[in-house]
Amino acid sequence: MKKLFTLISLLMALTPFAQNPLGIFEKTTDVGPVRQKGGTSYDAASQTYVLSGAGANIWFTKDEFHFAYKQLSGDFILQCRGRLLGQGVDAHRKFGWMVRTGTDTSAAMVAAAVHGDGLAAVQFRRRAGGNVEEVKSPVKMPDVIQLERRGRSFFLSVARFGDEFWTVEVPDFEFPAEMLAGLFVCSHSAGAVEKAEFDNVRIVIPPKEGYTPYQDYLGSHIELMDVVSGRREVVFTAPNSLQAPNWLPDDSGLIYNSEGLIYQLDFASKKPVVLNTDFVKENNNDHVISFDGKMLGLSSSSGEEEYGSLVYTVPLTGGKPKRITATGPSYLHGWSPDGKWLTYTAQRHGDYDIYKIPSDGGEEIRLTSSPGLDDGSEYSPDGKWIYFNSVRTGSMELWRMRPDGSYPEQLTNDKLQNWFPHISPDGKWIVFLSYLPEVAAGDHPFYKHVYLRMMPADGGKPRVIAYLYGGQGTINTPSWSPDGKKIAFVSNSN
Repeated sequence: MKKLFTLISLLMALTPFAQNPLGIFEKTTDVGPVRQKGGTSYDAASQTYVLSGAGANIWFTKDEFHFAYKQLSGDFILQCRGRLLGQGVDAHRKFGWMVRTGTDTSAAMVAAAVHGDGLAAVQFRRRAGGNVEEVKSPVKMPDVIQLERRGRSFFLSVARFGDEFWTVEVPDFEFPAEMLAGLFVCSHSAGAVEKAEFDNVRIVIPPKEGYTPYQDYLGSHIELMDVVSGRREVVFTAPNSLQAPNWLPDDSGLIYNSEGLIYQLDFASKKPVVLNTDFVKENNNDHVISFDGKMLGLSSSSGEEEYGSLVYTVPLTGGKPKRITATGPSYLHGWSPDGKWLTYTAQRHGDYDIYKIPSDGGEEIRLTSSPGLDDGSEYSPDGKWIYFNSVRTGSMELWRMRPDGSYPEQLTNDKLQNWFPHISPDGKWIVFLSYLPEVAAGDHPFYKHVYLRMMPADGGKPRVIAYLYGGQGTINTPSWSPDGKKIAFVSNSN
């Protein structure tokens, strides 16, 4: 009955971006005695917003601006990318996120504001009728803007797209639980109207304090992203945990796992269908499609309980899986381009290393033997390399080695914890997941601030291509589109 309810809820889960003429917002209004009327438009096809607004300023004891908002309660994270349109009248015109206690001109508020002259700051009025204070950012003209409420504190995070966030905390706000939160634009010239465009707009509700990992789950957005422009599109939303999308080789949709089952999401219908995996029901987020598009490799706890996860293969069209690994735990990650080998992380001899095994079954071959976790193994499209992540230097970094385990080469070395390298179809690029430094090197938890980053396959300086809330299940599996222009991943919110 639970599986039936889950499937029904998935089929009914239409993305809120497409249903509402204001997208994810509930209302739009001018705040304060503005001279020119503002407005909000939402393009459901591109999932972008354009706000137009006038207003003398947002400063001192009163505010004048245009506001698209919804009511939120408790902790939240507001994310977007934005830019001002046109030359502008005043260099101090501004746009960004705002959180306020009401729509009165002198209401208590916090704003993540980016100005026309490049200034970025968190500006705030701690109580109604008070003067505005601010903390300025050293980042000039950022286009990625994040404002987070966490208890009594607000956190401003800004970046120029491609860079990591600069973040500051402003503590000790005595605000009510219920707040109005949304996008704003202010012309800073009473008679003028300015416009700002926003994309990648997300309102994230994090888990409540005391949640139990791997037992309590948030909802999920399946997203597609153009890796060059960074523009993201939510293609499916569900109230439960969806994980690890694989892009189908025929470009018709995605494969992902949820609550032990494998689903196929068709791009045309936007409806998920359960893929038949017969007795193999307890599938996790370590699955991979063969290069020829005919087979699906699975990791599942459907075998003997003492082994945990085992590796199976099944036709991509569904059927009765074939067990490949004799023992476990074994977590699948890669399939060789010639179809002959599977690579996986396995716990043997008290440590987690990378192994390979014939794709039809047989004797496993150990490829790594360094102390600590080696994980995320994936073949390059030419079959010359296996890419993986390893904690062998003390932090989680990306590596590659030859298919026989020889010539290991470290590719990243920075303060972030880097996981799951995925190689583009042309073999030139890697996309991977990066946790912030406070996450332990050997851990890849759910529900954290994470980056998706991209770098040349031979190594080089990584570039941030997505700023999101996720982690475990976001991009565990190969998820490039067949033409190498997009990736698929999961972001999370309650």
